[in-house]
Amino acid sequence: MTTNLTEPVSKRLLLALLIITIGVEIVLYFSGYSQLASTVYDAIMVSSFFIGLKLHHRLSKGIQKTKVQLMLQFIRAFLVFILGSTIINIYSTYAFNIFSDDYEQYVQDYTESIADEEVSADPIKPIEPVEKFWEVVDEIDSVGYDIFTDILAGLEEVWRLAYIILILFLLKKVFPRRWESGHRDIFMILALFITSVLFGIDHTLNTSQSWQYEIGAIVTFANMGLLFGLILLWTRNLWITVLVHSLYDSLATLSWYYFDFIVEVAALILLPVYLVLTKVEKNQRMKKSLEIVVSEEIANFVPKSHKF
Repeated sequence: MTTNLTEPVSKRLLLALLIITIGVEIVLYFSGYSQLASTVYDAIMVSSFFIGLKLHHRLSKGIQKTKVQLMLQFIRAFLVFILGSTIINIYSTYAFNIFSDDYEQYVQDYTESIADEEVSADPIKPIEPVEKFWEVVDEIDSVGYDIFTDILAGLEEVWRLAYIILILFLLKKVFPRRWESGHRDIFMILALFITSVLFGIDHTLNTSQSWQYEIGAIVTFANMGLLFGLILLWTRNLWITVLVHSLYDSLATLSWYYFDFIVEVAALILLPVYLVLTKVEKNQRMKKSLEIVVSEEIANFVPKSHKF
């Protein structure tokens, strides 16, 4: 896989990789101080989708899967991430109390601030249909914007893959002998570790909290990033990882506003779907194996020629 990832790139693609990695780091830092920088960050994340189209084939080169297999792979990856993120959250709760408590307070304050922005109804005066309509529009606008940012967050996996490629290129140049000797798994582990730490740091660039909070946030989000990175390398499918990231963040946002256990409910819904798809995929494999056997028997059947 490392060989595929480090295939030669054009100057244009190299520039694109630098923009969605180092460029994003710079823009993300200034987004805490500038609305323009925040807009530019969103624009870069949207454009990274097209760069992902170029990089996806390097990761999944030579791998062909059916639609059922892809759906099974996505459900497995999503369930693994839910399990892993739950373990990470439990660990952070006990290991980094200050970060955990402050983050919960942030979520509570954020959702309450959105609710306070809605027009409060006069208990004596009945709500006019037009007023009720605009209240619904305001809520959709607030929640919808958060969902939009969650969808864009999934494209951070393009950022991760681009960083891994650049780091592997650098390590290949710095340690050519080790690279040629075949010790490339070490380089992949190192690239995965570096991108995970950067993922954790990036989630604290716009915060001004105590050092205990900062360390807890970096470690927690770095572990989340490591989990996403492992899923990326395990599935060898960029878009499945992007979808897992976007879906999880979107469900987490909905849990802030409406239902606390919506992530767990989604997992319970996906479990029977997974079992059904597993049965379908097994039947497809048996049918394909049977077709191969029949084809081989027909090919091996050669009638004896008669002598005259």
